[in-house]
Amino acid sequence: MDIPVSGIIALIALALVVVLLAQGLVMVHQRRTMVIERLGKFHRVLEPGLRFIIPFIDQPRAISILRFKGDEPFVTQERLIDMREIVLDFPAQSVITKDNVNTQVDGVLYYQILDPQASVYGTENLVLAIQTLAQTSLRSEIGTMELDKIFESRQDINDRLRATMDEAGDKWGVKVNRVEIRDISVPNEIREAMNQQMVAERNRRAKVREAEGYRESEILQAEGDKQAAILQAQGERDAAIANAEGDKQAAVLVAEGEAEAIRKIVDSMGGQASAQQAVQYLVAQKYIEMLPDMAKNGDRVFIPAETSSLMGSVGGIQELLRSVPAAAAR
Repeated sequence: MDIPVSGIIALIALALVVVLLAQGLVMVHQRRTMVIERLGKFHRVLEPGLRFIIPFIDQPRAISILRFKGDEPFVTQERLIDMREIVLDFPAQSVITKDNVNTQVDGVLYYQILDPQASVYGTENLVLAIQTLAQTSLRSEIGTMELDKIFESRQDINDRLRATMDEAGDKWGVKVNRVEIRDISVPNEIREAMNQQMVAERNRRAKVREAEGYRESEILQAEGDKQAAILQAQGERDAAIANAEGDKQAAVLVAEGEAEAIRKIVDSMGGQASAQQAVQYLVAQKYIEMLPDMAKNGDRVFIPAETSSLMGSVGGIQELLRSVPAAAAR
């Protein structure tokens, strides 16, 4: 069976349509984009999903990306532009600090493409441009600082590098999220000097802490002795006051007792004896009571000359005491 020419033409046309449709269908994955040029001029940016472009008229514009295989760099041409955050681990570089110390600084950078059109047309090789800018900026920042300051201000360096990279990345459609200094290597002699300095500093701190502890201990000891002396003085004062109060109260009670005794003696005599005679009687009575003890404590006993008068007073009082009941009986 012969196929008409018109049928063959139709089949060829259908095959061409299918091929053209197949050539025009483009699959853009999630978090990817594609820059399309129409007849060599920017046309549009394809969003994720199944998209259609006009074959031979619309062409994807590839982006140049610098990648590393081990330590070896190589450049790839990629049609799909990755919109995710990308880690750029740029190799270590030699940097001279302000105090002329040759260091090896290793860093890592996190960036993200926000404007695919600017990233394609803004620079010939996006990653190479970012890496070169990061290295030159890092060298510039480290060159203005001394070695000790670099270790202390690592976060400040990271922040300044990020600000510098972010400002330059605006025209490339790139957002630099973080720049981190991963490692700082110094020569062995510098490292040994730093270790010795660290040991000396720690010894100094230990001595300072020991001196401060000794000082605090002495201060606390002095404060304790002071408080103890104050408390002891207050205790002795209170004890003396208490003893004085006790002696006072005892003296008052003794005086009141003696006064009561004198009053009773005078009252018992009906007013015939004076208070002085009653006092002499009490004194003589105490003296007589003390004589046995005085004789026990010594071989000799001295009797004052006033003893005879005291004994006379005692005798007179006793006569009065005997005469009072007799008079009361009559």
